[in-house]
Amino acid sequence: MVYNRLFDVDSWKLTTHTLHSTHMRLQESLTSIGNGYMGMRGNFEETYSGDHHQGTYISGIWFPDKTKVGWWKNGYPEYFGKVINAMNFIGIRLIVNQEEVDLFTAQISDFVQELDMKQGILRRACTVNDQVRITTERFLSITTRELCLIDYQVENISDQPLSIELVPYLDGNTKNEDTNYDEVFWLEEAREVQEQFISLSTTTIDNPFGIPRFTVNATMGIVTEGQDEQTTEEGFLYAARHYQYNVSPGDRIQLQKIVAVTTSRDMEKDALIPQGERIAVEAVNKGYTSLKQEHIDAWARRWDKADVEIEGDTEAQQGIRFNIFQLFSTYYGEDARLNIGPKGFTGEKYGGATYWDTEAYAVPMYLALADPDVTRNLLLYRHQQLEGAKHNAAQQGLRGALYPMVTFTGVECHNEWEITFEEIHRNGAIAYAIYNYTNYTGDLTYLHDYGIDVLVEISRFWADRVHFSNSRQQYMIHGVTGPNEYENNVNNNWYTNTLAAWVLKYTLSVLPQISTEKAQRLAVTADELAHWQDIINNMYYPYDEERGVFVQHDTFMDKDLQPVSTLHPSNLPLNQKWSWDKILRSCFIKQADVLQGLYFFGDQFTLEEKARNFAFYEPMTVHESSLSPSIHAVLAAELKMEDKAVEMYKRTARLDLDNYNNDTEDGLHITSMTGSWLAIVQGFAGMRTYNETLSFSPFLPKDWNKYTFKINYRGRLLSILVQEGEVIITLLDGEPLTLELYGQPTHITSGQSLMANSAS
Repeated sequence: MVYNRLFDVDSWKLTTHTLHSTHMRLQESLTSIGNGYMGMRGNFEETYSGDHHQGTYISGIWFPDKTKVGWWKNGYPEYFGKVINAMNFIGIRLIVNQEEVDLFTAQISDFVQELDMKQGILRRACTVNDQVRITTERFLSITTRELCLIDYQVENISDQPLSIELVPYLDGNTKNEDTNYDEVFWLEEAREVQEQFISLSTTTIDNPFGIPRFTVNATMGIVTEGQDEQTTEEGFLYAARHYQYNVSPGDRIQLQKIVAVTTSRDMEKDALIPQGERIAVEAVNKGYTSLKQEHIDAWARRWDKADVEIEGDTEAQQGIRFNIFQLFSTYYGEDARLNIGPKGFTGEKYGGATYWDTEAYAVPMYLALADPDVTRNLLLYRHQQLEGAKHNAAQQGLRGALYPMVTFTGVECHNEWEITFEEIHRNGAIAYAIYNYTNYTGDLTYLHDYGIDVLVEISRFWADRVHFSNSRQQYMIHGVTGPNEYENNVNNNWYTNTLAAWVLKYTLSVLPQISTEKAQRLAVTADELAHWQDIINNMYYPYDEERGVFVQHDTFMDKDLQPVSTLHPSNLPLNQKWSWDKILRSCFIKQADVLQGLYFFGDQFTLEEKARNFAFYEPMTVHESSLSPSIHAVLAAELKMEDKAVEMYKRTARLDLDNYNNDTEDGLHITSMTGSWLAIVQGFAGMRTYNETLSFSPFLPKDWNKYTFKINYRGRLLSILVQEGEVIITLLDGEPLTLELYGQPTHITSGQSLMANSAS
């Protein structure tokens, strides 16, 4: 269901000719930009008094919400961590003949807004009150990550001279949408107003939890000419420069705002303003045009590796490029201290923290599209937080490590018990990512030096979390929530039990490989090893003999089982129409649960098993998790259900562009954006890496003419082209490789193309 499609369908751009005042939050979400270091929603530079969400976010800058939740539950997190809305440093007030322009109340015509995904630039133009024509351009540099650059132009289109004032400013008077009691998180730290530059530094308020306070500084340099007058304005958490112009009919004025953002995450507080000024000086001297070209060239290099080209379906093409663009705008692996929040820099929902989404969905894409170090940094992020994970387990009276559902530090900071301490399957996803990295890259050093530390502590957690049922003589795990969050506090979630046993088995297989010194530090006892093996041998997995399917949990089959098709469309989405109680009692599934396990461990199950489970569960799935469609797309493709695979691809590729779940106004679904890539590469192209062997089994969607993509694999760069009747795989760079195409081993050398007839 397409709830709102605001932008034209185009291969490389998002373009609209309407200022969508009734859907401004959605428009702002879709035009978000970022560079991994910082990002912002697609807010206007000018004043806009209508309903919207002003949002600027800096990687790693967060605050522990002081409100304690679940006060009566021992072991509950002390705070709810959240990314905080930082300083608004893009603002430029526009005043024409002493009247400030408000884009909400002004007469706007000839409006056009364009997000250029190829170049990573947001552009806008409009006519205001039949007096002036505004043209703006903004980007966050991916070559100098601290820089935000804005080119702002105003043309007098009237037949009279106009007095025009431009007021570029820095404003620290910001707050979060989800703040308790409208609390403001920022205090002014410093303000410096000089002839060439203005700096404003803000520091987070104190907190009682020992979390470091953060300071963010923005230094603004302005390049303009032709002004008649220039003045400065200062106030608490605010600094601005006023430029006054007299503009004749047909003339144009131009102002370039260059902002350098520095934070206490990277340097001492006293160094923030000097460093900001240094970066700003260098940027002003280099010039907007040169910096813009560097930025465009850097994006071109990214796209050269990562682009997925689709011929014959522009909607599909736009969807995959939009998703890749937003993912790379959020994270490109430069900093192991950072991770990928579900909303990235596009909103505050979910607190902006790290979820298991990264390990389960993002890692496979980054493995294939970026240098191995990018994924290695994602894994190092978790290793660095191992002590926090141990703390989480200890809070529940358990051994080992429980990785958090939501975190900035490794310590759990979410505020829903059924998710925070019941959705423990994320522990398995962390371990699976280690396996996935090792299996894909062939690099054993991370596994032996760092990964085994994580695996052992996760294994200790699982071994303590299970219990032995005397009646069944099997191990069980009670009181959990699976990926399907529309069922809470269930017993023996099949996916969770499967993951727990697999982690124990994987850990046991790795332990003999490590050094004696490492083994001594880990101190895994013989009793532990025996216990882990006993759990593996005797784990309980709910199974329905009559239907031949794995059962989501012990009591799922007791529900009133019915397909989603029996519901009137007015009931959807359930999470916006039904009470939580009604959802929990229903059979309807938010996202893949059993199918998630079949996806992870696809080589351990037969096609018949996958087909039976897919046919049983998919009709009951509402896909109201953004993570769900991609898993279904991959499995449907493997089962030769091509129409269903394409349907699921469209849902994941255009989830935000078409606002499928009617919630994109809160921000984009960043971590699930990998789903469109997974659907094409693992789904349509059938890429697998089981047993350290690269294999493909492609098909061409019937409405497509062709598709092509590149992947990195073990130091090699390959191009895969699928078109009518033909598959061409080319080894562009790297050592010769033996891979499988439609199950047939084939040797390929550098510069060589492998051709085969495509599947019908």
